[in-house]
Amino acid sequence: MRAFLFPGQGSQSVGMGKALADANPVARELFQEVDEALSQNLFRIMIEGPDTDLTLTENAQPAIMANALATLKVMEKEGGLRLSEKADFVAGHSLGEYSALCAAGGFDLPTTARLLKLRGQAMQAAVPVGEGAMAALLGADIDKAQALADAAAEGEVCTVANDNDPTQVVISGHRGAVERAVALVKDFGIKRGVLLPVSAPFHCPLMQPAADAMAEALGKADIRAPLVPVYANVLAAPIAAPDDIRLRLVEQVTGRVRWRESIAAMFAAGVTDFVEVGGKVLGPMVKRIAPDATVTSVITMDDIEAALGAL
Repeated sequence: MRAFLFPGQGSQSVGMGKALADANPVARELFQEVDEALSQNLFRIMIEGPDTDLTLTENAQPAIMANALATLKVMEKEGGLRLSEKADFVAGHSLGEYSALCAAGGFDLPTTARLLKLRGQAMQAAVPVGEGAMAALLGADIDKAQALADAAAEGEVCTVANDNDPTQVVISGHRGAVERAVALVKDFGIKRGVLLPVSAPFHCPLMQPAADAMAEALGKADIRAPLVPVYANVLAAPIAAPDDIRLRLVEQVTGRVRWRESIAAMFAAGVTDFVEVGGKVLGPMVKRIAPDATVTSVITMDDIEAALGAL
């Protein structure tokens, strides 16, 4: 069995998509369609930067999606790939869940781009700059991370945001609480805590205003049953009903990204082959969760040709 995976925020870099667009008109057309949906030249920011513009949450989220979907579209158009025939499940990390849903036909591309633009804007606006923070806990499992977050909270928000793999958990919340957590890591048997260069505390209760904005937008969005079941971040389980998708995407804004559990559940269900489309961030996590799994990262035209030959 096989799952296709789609990366989340942090996988962006200036120049992304350029080689693909130069090599293939299918990719160029997709980037143009996203630009038209957003009424902005997002692709120019992707290939020229500056990095400060690309890393803005409202740009990074649709850009990462566009890059992944362009990669998949080239595989479909040039290699005859049919996702419904080659994938048993799809999943994405945080914003990547939208990419996964688009890939599987749950959203059309313009809708996905507009939803992610809004999601980025709403998440940025939910908490004043400087009031929130996130930190990666290296050498931490979920139990140690939760205990640390509880101890550091002291009446503020400090919670597990991303359970990425058995050795990496991300916490999120008020800046003071997250900084206290980083200072206490050794007391909880955690190797290291590193503050992340993010502009808002994602996947924690402070994001409730963004969740409300997404509930309104998703309530109006056309969502179809995906051709392939999508593993929901907040459930670590597959979903397919449009109403369920809508609900879980709203919950995801404030809820935990249960990535470790999702990969473990897919592997337990018989998935042995994971294909990361448009990035190489998730593959190492998968190998730490399911060492016996096969992982392929598809980014370049050479990667696409090799993957098509193997699928």
